[in-house]
Amino acid sequence: MMPKIPGFARRRVTVADGVALNVAVGGSGSPIVLLHGFPQTHLMWRHVAADLAADHTVICPDLRGYGDSDKPADTGQTYSKRTMAADIVELAKALGHDRFALAGHDRGALVAVRAGLDHPAVVTHLASLDVLPTLDSWDVMRGRSAAVGFHLYLMAQPPGLPETMIAASADTFFGHFLDVWAVDPDAIPADVRAAYLKASREAVPSIVADYRATATIDVEHDEADRRAGHRLAMPVTVLQQDWGAALGFDAAGRWRAWAENLEHRTVTSGHFMAEEAPGEVVKALRDLLARS
Repeated sequence: MMPKIPGFARRRVTVADGVALNVAVGGSGSPIVLLHGFPQTHLMWRHVAADLAADHTVICPDLRGYGDSDKPADTGQTYSKRTMAADIVELAKALGHDRFALAGHDRGALVAVRAGLDHPAVVTHLASLDVLPTLDSWDVMRGRSAAVGFHLYLMAQPPGLPETMIAASADTFFGHFLDVWAVDPDAIPADVRAAYLKASREAVPSIVADYRATATIDVEHDEADRRAGHRLAMPVTVLQQDWGAALGFDAAGRWRAWAENLEHRTVTSGHFMAEEAPGEVVKALRDLLARS
């Protein structure tokens, strides 16, 4: 049986172009939307969501193309972060919330940043867990070993090759990241790991399309914002491993170029911090929500 977040109700909500998102909703109070990363589903928030639900309405969707949400065929814009961000705005509105706080991990953080840039009157607070903005990610990868971010380059290739290669050994491919990105392997128990792998192997084309968009149209959108001087106006908290020290760049400085009101925190957990250090993540989110 698919694991669930205790006390949360599951439902399907239709957003743009008839795409239905699977979403878990729990708690009551001011709303916060939590967006998962790769190769995960909304279940990655199970500890954090349960805590926040004590005094917030917590909304945990599977992004389009992931988990139990619809996986439409890619037309070039289908998995842009702009499209995926619009999904989240529509989802929240369908649930009765015109404004909401937003936190994202990994892929979900890229969606959250795009939502903050495109919908500044809607997103009240924004948190990003362990990722750099799209433009900066590609910039710091330039000249690095192929072993660093190899999956970014693989899934950026034209349609056909990456989908075929990944589908041929999907559990090995996705399981690799669950293994090497975690400091605490016990943070993702067997039933949750199995759910992640099943969801990912059933979504290879849409996951690849999501990553391909980040190498193409998402870059164009970020470049346009950079030229126009657009920045995130709401309070922003970034939780990040110490990438800068490892790869030789100023992570906080790069985020500061995008966010006017920034708190940047370095964490000691692995990449899957909402599962490896949920207490630290909850504290950071509660501190963020208290900022004006």
